Amino acid sequence: MRSRRPDQSGGRSRSAARRPLRAVVLLLAMMVGMLPWAGAAQAHGTIINPASRAYKCWQTWGNNHTNPAMQQQDPMCWRAFQANPDTMWNWMSALRDGLGGNFQGRTPDGQLCSNALSRNDSLNQPGPWKTTNVSRNFTIQLYDQASHGADYFRVYVSKNGFNPATQRLGWGNLDFITQTGRYAPAQNISFNVSTSGYTGHHIVFVIWQASHLDQAYMWCSDVNFV
Repeated sequence: MRSRRPDQSGGRSRSAARRPLRAVVLLLAMMVGMLPWAGAAQAHGTIINPASRAYKCWQTWGNNHTNPAMQQQDPMCWRAFQANPDTMWNWMSALRDGLGGNFQGRTPDGQLCSNALSRNDSLNQPGPWKTTNVSRNFTIQLYDQASHGADYFRVYVSKNGFNPATQRLGWGNLDFITQTGRYAPAQNISFNVSTSGYTGHHIVFVIWQASHLDQAYMWCSDVNFV
């Protein structure tokens, strides 16, 4: 067997020379681990039932997002992935700070589904979004990774005559359905919604006012009332 020779240039083996570097890397890793994770502030949640647009695209295609079949089978998700795949990867982070409850004044018509976030504008586009079947009485479920609770949820349904396939959603296109009370911090929050008079493809628009800070989330979920 060949014996390992010391590094002739420095009198030390390569492994010995690497030890100080490894020690520095380990020390830095320990220091980073002691710091708060900045990304955690953005890790919240979304409506998973009936699924919001970004979540539904991620749920359906996240593990298969390069599949060319998406363009034909699910053209709206395909367009969203082409526009900005981060919209789907960060389905839990569609928040804005400091609106003070002035949702309508701070959110222009046509930007409701993206919560007025330009990076998520693909969610505002009209078209054949895939729908979730619901009855006139249905349950809304929030999944919140960070368990921040809610001051309240506001729920709206797009008006009869509004066409999600051809129109961007505006405030004048919505019927107000209900506002909930407070919810304690939890990863899963569910509440029931009662409606009447809707059939076919509508948008369920939900505002979540989180409890821990003045943070507002807005989502569009495409539903088919049956």
